[in-house]
Amino acid sequence: MESGNSRTLIVTGGSRGIGASTALLAASRGYSICVNYLQNHSAAESVVRAIRDDGGTAIAVRADVSVEPDVIDLFDSAGRELGSITALVNNAATLEPQMRLDSMDAARISRMFATNVTGTLLCAREAVRRMSTLHGGRGGAIVNVSSGAARYGSPGEYVDYAATKGAIDTFTVGLAKEVADERIRVNAVRPGYIHTDLHAKGGEPGRVDRLKGRVPMQRGGQPCEVAAAILWLLSDEASYVTGAILDVSGGL
Repeated sequence: MESGNSRTLIVTGGSRGIGASTALLAASRGYSICVNYLQNHSAAESVVRAIRDDGGTAIAVRADVSVEPDVIDLFDSAGRELGSITALVNNAATLEPQMRLDSMDAARISRMFATNVTGTLLCAREAVRRMSTLHGGRGGAIVNVSSGAARYGSPGEYVDYAATKGAIDTFTVGLAKEVADERIRVNAVRPGYIHTDLHAKGGEPGRVDRLKGRVPMQRGGQPCEVAAAILWLLSDEASYVTGAILDVSGGL
């Protein structure tokens, strides 16, 4: 949990977007931060530098969350350099160019599930092994970053991505029940249309502006707005909240 003087948070995919905003906000609230990244070392170091410049503690660790040895090394490195892991934000995810299912090959689908689903489960497993009172830990909190796509389905664009996020929703509920009496809380946020560079990876950088008219609030969200919801779920203010999925979607 958040109580105590030593709080260490791993943020996967922490070099950009929601992950970077979460790392920066958490650091401002006293967490020591492990910024996980896959490729963009300079972006991850930029987040670390910003945290350190503000008086915080942070490191950057490269790891492919879909690769089991990488995940183990990530958690070992964070524990060794920052102390016992007390929080995890499963934010790392991939997206591929927009297309219909009938144009997708198996390799694309496998890549999507390897990062978005297998990676999330592996990171959560390592967190449980370190946090659970069953394993000698003192508890903790996990927040999985899902997506409104799990509800919308993303037809004609990303039905594979949407399917992975549906899996995350189900996993969140199941794991929450599995470890609830081991002092670990597990929740998720489900962002709607958020201004991040992930949309560019899908081939449409301006996607949020195209779709914002569907949102009751008539705008896309900012990464910092999702980060604030994540930090609440990690905090003791949410001490009786587990297995919840919080929509951060402007009313959509």
